[in-house]
Order: sequence, then C-alpha cells, then structure tokens
Amino acid sequence: MRALLASILSLSLVAAPSQADLRVMKILPIGESGGWDYVTLDSSARRLYVPRSDRVQVLDLEGKFIGMIKGTDGVHGVALAPGLDRGFTSNGRSSTITIFRLSTLEVLDQIKATGEGPDAILFDSSTNRVFSFNGRGKNATVLDAATGNVVGTIPFGHKPEFAATDGKGHVFVNLEDSAEVAVIDAKKLAVEQRWPLAPIQDPTGMAIDVKHHRLFIVGGNKLMAVLDATTGKMLATLAIGTGADGAAYDPGLGLAFSSNGEGTLTIIRQESPDRYSVLEQVPTRRGARTMALDEKTHRIYLPTAEFAPTPAPTAETPRPRPTMTPGSFQILVVGR
Repeated sequence: MRALLASILSLSLVAAPSQADLRVMKILPIGESGGWDYVTLDSSARRLYVPRSDRVQVLDLEGKFIGMIKGTDGVHGVALAPGLDRGFTSNGRSSTITIFRLSTLEVLDQIKATGEGPDAILFDSSTNRVFSFNGRGKNATVLDAATGNVVGTIPFGHKPEFAATDGKGHVFVNLEDSAEVAVIDAKKLAVEQRWPLAPIQDPTGMAIDVKHHRLFIVGGNKLMAVLDATTGKMLATLAIGTGADGAAYDPGLGLAFSSNGEGTLTIIRQESPDRYSVLEQVPTRRGARTMALDEKTHRIYLPTAEFAPTPAPTAETPRPRPTMTPGSFQILVVGR
C-alpha cells in the first residue's frame, strides 16, 4: 500500500497533458537590421527584451515598440531585477555590462566585465547579485545588483554558456567545451561541484524546474539531458532537433522545450520528476534557435528571420552561413 501511495503521489506532482496541441499561432513582424541572440520575457510587465547587435528593442507581447536601450555593442542577453527597478545587458563585443532602469529604460551605468565576451547573464534573487558569464574570458563577473559594483570573479577554465538559478543560493552554468555543469555557491562565489554531461556534447541552453530540482540541458548532438539539480545524477536523455540553443520549462503544464535552429520546437512531457518522454515536434521556422516562455499564458516567443540561400563553400569560407534578408526579423508566437 505504501509503495502504491508513493507512486500515485509521484504521478500527481505534475499534470502534463497527453497532447500539447501547440502551433505557431502568430508572427510578430519586427524588422530593422541586426542579428539577435536570446529574448527575455517579463511576465509581470508584459514586455519582451530583444537583443539586436548594438541595442535592445523593448516590445510589448504583441510586438508593439516600447523603447530602446542603446550602446550595447554585441549584446547577447538581458537580466531583470524588478524589485530594484534595474536591468542588465551582457555586451559581448565591448566586454561590458550595461545597467538600465526598467521603468524608464534610462541607461544608468556601463561596467567593464572582468572577462572577455559576456554572453549569458542572470539575476539571482537570493543574493541580489547579477552573474555575467564571459565566453572568451572563461569566467563570470558578479555584480551587486543594487550598487552595480563588481563583487567577484569566478574562474571556470572552460567556456560558460547558458545558466539558471534555483533562487536558493545555487547558480548552474553549462561549460560548453568540457560538457559539464558547474554548480556555483552564489554567496561564496565559488564552484562547488562539476557534473559531467556525457553523452551530451556542446551544451548550450538550460532551464530549471525549481519545485522538483531538475535541470534541462540541450546539446549540439541532438539530445536533451535531465539532471537532478541536487546530486547531478543524469535522469534521462531525450532526442531533440538539430541546432538547439534554447531550453525552457513550463511548471504549469509540466512540459520542457528545446528550440531547434532547423525549424522545430521539441516538447518533452514530464510524466513524473524522474520520467520524461518526447511528446511532439512542432514546426517553427529555420533559425528559431532561442526562445522565451510566458508562464502566465503558456506561450513561447522565438526570434528568427528570413534567409537568403547559403553561399557555396570556398577556401576562405569552408562553412558559409546564410545571410539574413534585410528587414525580415520576426518573432514567432507558439501557443494554443
């Protein structure tokens, strides 16, 4: 009887649907020049922060322009600290962090990072600190979110990629070139543990299920890993699409997602905290490799664009990339 009750309780922890029924329900035409990386969604303020090479476009969730944060050369991401009325951008080319006011979008300061190539960036509410993960510097710059002062640098010896926080003093970051997760004590600013991710290769996107202590990590070899965020134990590996660069988890639906640059969105069903299965592959569009999730509406926002045909390889450019069609930048909205 005890085993039966435990089984029922485990299954009741999530209420994942047997069918997601998700599709691209609308396309928000944004236009303008410049590439992009990953968008950040503020569910409370109903805003999207969209990095565009040298600036951040701020939009409402229908794609209406609200404002701009300028001077963010090589911007990759945006971290939000709503309680402090502060936002932070990671600027890869200038190796700086821009601090701005959320309410007015006014730029307040620009801080030099302690490593080259800031990429992923997050705010940890348990310490009121901002972590900027510096790809070329192979370290993290840590700021006091209230003052903007640098309070420390965390060396990794490997290239950090996307990160997540449990809000209870731990920050997790993928180390792309060593295929590991580094576990950071957010108060001591020290790496506590490193967890191997094999068979995952080139880990990029990461998401977290805070309630059940699970990490979702997508890799370049078409696999998603599910890890126990307390022990590092690999609980599952699941097939995803090619070119994944983003991961998300919806606690309301018990679904995890992988955004794949090939033009698909892989949906993973959480049957219980220890059991996962691929639910379906939703067609999106080529280039839609990153995403942001709105937990209130369960909609997913994926930036992409139209592309010209890929040029033929040459000796100088053996792996040419397709060029973006001018003015074609858009955001796909996936939902029911």
